[in-house]
Amino acid sequence: MSKQKRHIELNNQVTRRTEDGFFDLEKDIQAKDAFIEEVKSKTKKFPSEIERLKWMVKNDFYYDLFKQYGGKKAIEKLLDRTVNVELEEPFEFKSYMAATKFYSGYVAKTNDGKTYLENYEQHVFIVAAYLAQGDSDQAVNHYWAMYDQVYQPATPTFMNAGRSRRGELVSCFLLSTGDSLNGINYTESTTKQLSKLGGGIATDLTNIRSRGSSIKGIEGVAKGALPVAKAIQNAVGYADQLGQRPGAAAVYINVFHMDSLEILDSKKVNADEDVRLSTASIGLIAPTLFFEIAERNETLHMFDPLDVKRVTGQELGDVNIADVYDELVSDSSVRKKSINAREYLETIAKTQKESGYPYVMFKDNANKQHPLKNIGEVKMSNLCTEIFQLQETSVINDYGIEDEINRDISCNLGSINIANAVEKGEDFGDYVESAIRSLTSVSDMTSIANAPGVRKANEELHSVGLGAMNLHGFLAKNSISYESVEARDFANIFFSTLRYHSLLASSKIAYERKETFKDFDKSDYADGSYFDNYIENTPVIKTDKVRELIESNGFHIPTKQQWMALRTIVMQNGLYNAYLNAIAPTQSISYVQNATSAISPIVDLIERRTYGDSETFYPMPYLSPQSMWFYKSAYNIDQYRLIDLVSVVQRHVDQGVSTILYVTSDTSTRELASYYIYAHAKGLKSLYYTRNKLLSIEECTSCAV
Repeated sequence: MSKQKRHIELNNQVTRRTEDGFFDLEKDIQAKDAFIEEVKSKTKKFPSEIERLKWMVKNDFYYDLFKQYGGKKAIEKLLDRTVNVELEEPFEFKSYMAATKFYSGYVAKTNDGKTYLENYEQHVFIVAAYLAQGDSDQAVNHYWAMYDQVYQPATPTFMNAGRSRRGELVSCFLLSTGDSLNGINYTESTTKQLSKLGGGIATDLTNIRSRGSSIKGIEGVAKGALPVAKAIQNAVGYADQLGQRPGAAAVYINVFHMDSLEILDSKKVNADEDVRLSTASIGLIAPTLFFEIAERNETLHMFDPLDVKRVTGQELGDVNIADVYDELVSDSSVRKKSINAREYLETIAKTQKESGYPYVMFKDNANKQHPLKNIGEVKMSNLCTEIFQLQETSVINDYGIEDEINRDISCNLGSINIANAVEKGEDFGDYVESAIRSLTSVSDMTSIANAPGVRKANEELHSVGLGAMNLHGFLAKNSISYESVEARDFANIFFSTLRYHSLLASSKIAYERKETFKDFDKSDYADGSYFDNYIENTPVIKTDKVRELIESNGFHIPTKQQWMALRTIVMQNGLYNAYLNAIAPTQSISYVQNATSAISPIVDLIERRTYGDSETFYPMPYLSPQSMWFYKSAYNIDQYRLIDLVSVVQRHVDQGVSTILYVTSDTSTRELASYYIYAHAKGLKSLYYTRNKLLSIEECTSCAV
């Protein structure tokens, strides 16, 4: 039997029961060890680490870090503070999946792909050195944050940072489409430019005039939003990163748009291929008024954006629909469609049960909690529904007339491993600062030449999204039920502390650089009002279990006085980053960390994944005869309690939380619709897809960490 088949076979034996009736988890460790031995036999050998680095630079695998850091001696000193440090317990992958995911997806290999050129420590080193951009102390901080698996950059950054032949460090973008052929062409062209880089692109179609609207006064000739959605789907299919990875796109549309039901129908199983969006994801933008109308069991009226602009002077995507709704309904000159609002909700639920889509974005919730509400409005979200930033539609004029390029959005993400972070206790603030500085470096180094709206926003706002993973793993390890009061108590304490240190780190950067994000003075941070709730209602531990956990690990919780001091610091020094936190789904990279995904509950005690012609089994972190009882499957968890937990986290996240609902064949469409209403009432900003046991939802690799 080949070595390769041997480690696969060992891993596949994990599900067998031992004499005590539990899973044979030792087989997973044996499989990992066998795999690592195979890796070592296929790894190029070097006389020393400095010689390896010189060879990697010379042969065009790494960027020239010798030049950036000041020569060989400087790099040797840096190595002595990182890779060459002798530890009592050197790094080891915690599972077979962790090792195989890293070596299949992230490690540098020779050009023929047959020989490995680095191990985990060496890969982390080059990523850290690149993100530190010549600052040795920062390189050391970044190295240990990643080596200790407290901080994890998103896949695009972790894969590409430090490579001489690299892709982009970010790969998730949001665009807004204007209601003109110029605007539509601009969006389609920009989509292709971003898709060829491996980007996942979400586009807001809310402002596009509806099917049957007028063009230049001629009635009934407009094709509506769906053909634009199809064009975007085709665009990412055409520009697919050299055929190595398919493009990814999502289209969002406001529920008050006349074509919103047509976009929704594009995901129905029985939809005609001419109108079906087979690969693009869809999202609905749902203002609070939609739920109020549904609560009253009234008719919902949807409008033509062209008429909305004619009557109100504003685009449908910009107008506060609650202020103008009655006027638009009573105006007979405004084209409209009508449906019972509860019927619309049930149609959403039915479509979600069939396809997993649409995403639902709660627009008013997002803007109510928006610290930059006086600067701009949040209008949509991304492919994974955790990005919520201000956005403006560009005006694309005819040739010879200067365009008005406005701000679109890019997603620059990373995550804290909750379990490892809490256990590092006293150093948590240092790790968070390293993470924010790391993400800021990615922002500073990112400039998408052919996406001017994205580039402009990045240059002016420096937005980042630090999130977290391994919540369910941490809870199970410490015998806490996901649905419990203790889980919500811990989430409140952990994420408020993460928020505190994120703000502090950004303010430090602003002070050092003497620069804030554009229009900081108009934000809720500048006048101090953002901090009122933290000062008046400072998060405190409420349960004995969480108190014991926090205190035993030396994990410090900011006091009221510290929040007051932070308010003063931020008001004086400003913030460098307009946005700091977002809870993205963590997929491939959470395997490398041996962590559960983001803040989501697990699906199975031992996850089964198919890669090529083989299967890999992934036992949940810290799985034992004791912890298994706290690893309740997401399909068996009360979804209302899941929403409750997310709502606690959302209070401390300036952007959003990617939230999946889990349903079974027994879940009625009415019950699913009630989850939307409850999530909206609890202050969530979005719901990601709905996962049905019978559905296979493809991973979003573009916008996930």
